[in-house]
Amino acid sequence: MADLSVKINNLTLKNPVMTASGTFGYGLEFADFVPLDGLGAIIVKGTTLHAREGNDYPRMVETASGMLNCVGLQNKGVDYFCKHIYPEVKDLGTHVIVNVSGSSPDDYAECASRIDALEAIPAIELNISCPNVRQGGMAFGVTCQGAASVVKAVRRRYGKTLIVKLSPNVTDIAEIARAVEGEGADAVSLINTLMGMSIDIERRRPRLSIGTGGLSGPAVKPVALRMVWQVARAVAIPVVGLGGIMTAEDAIEFLMAGATAVEIGTANFIDPQATIKVRDGIDRWLDGHGCASVNEIIGSLQA
Repeated sequence: MADLSVKINNLTLKNPVMTASGTFGYGLEFADFVPLDGLGAIIVKGTTLHAREGNDYPRMVETASGMLNCVGLQNKGVDYFCKHIYPEVKDLGTHVIVNVSGSSPDDYAECASRIDALEAIPAIELNISCPNVRQGGMAFGVTCQGAASVVKAVRRRYGKTLIVKLSPNVTDIAEIARAVEGEGADAVSLINTLMGMSIDIERRRPRLSIGTGGLSGPAVKPVALRMVWQVARAVAIPVVGLGGIMTAEDAIEFLMAGATAVEIGTANFIDPQATIKVRDGIDRWLDGHGCASVNEIIGSLQA
């Protein structure tokens, strides 16, 4: 068996397979399907300073090779998480990472500060790239100035590992990655969903309540892979890859492109055991190719 452990800043993961925020609940929902302590980390659903109702229904639509969603960061707020969810997830046997979003740099920073006080939460993933909210979200992630402003505000008040989730809806994602690295990000994760749309031609109306939504699933994988490769060559901090990973082979492509770890998202809706299957598949591939450690293939792409 190969050594699957990887490091993101000072955070050691037992293997490079994590869950993508919004696709795995708080982990507890999947406890009957996978051994949670067998994952590298669980990234829980988006958390904001105040409770959010999310967008009106319908807010999920299946598409060819993927899905669109406009859930809109529905959650009960950070204080509810700290009081009610944290006690349930702090002893799951793997790292629990909180995805943080907000409407302003101050919102992000205050939310992050409250999570910083939770001893068993070693990292946050800063979501500056959600396309499904009217305030904040992707607005911060599409310019260097906006992205840097949020990271700078959070870094002042958050002392643990800070992963920044980047938007693909930009012209130069490497430029954004360098901007957040410059303000103290410990790692970046990419990609978040691509902006998309679906239309009901009989009603002549969008199928999603707010018209557009985030496209995820296998359809976005080639774009995600290209962006991970570009960013990994542009920054010195670790890169976490996600976007359309369905199999171990998909994950290995991201690792070879320069990702230190990967996140499994839409695949969880199709197969609740997808994360463990990807982990085991990576292990088998490494054994079959004479690799003693997963680190031997990270960034090994010859291009």
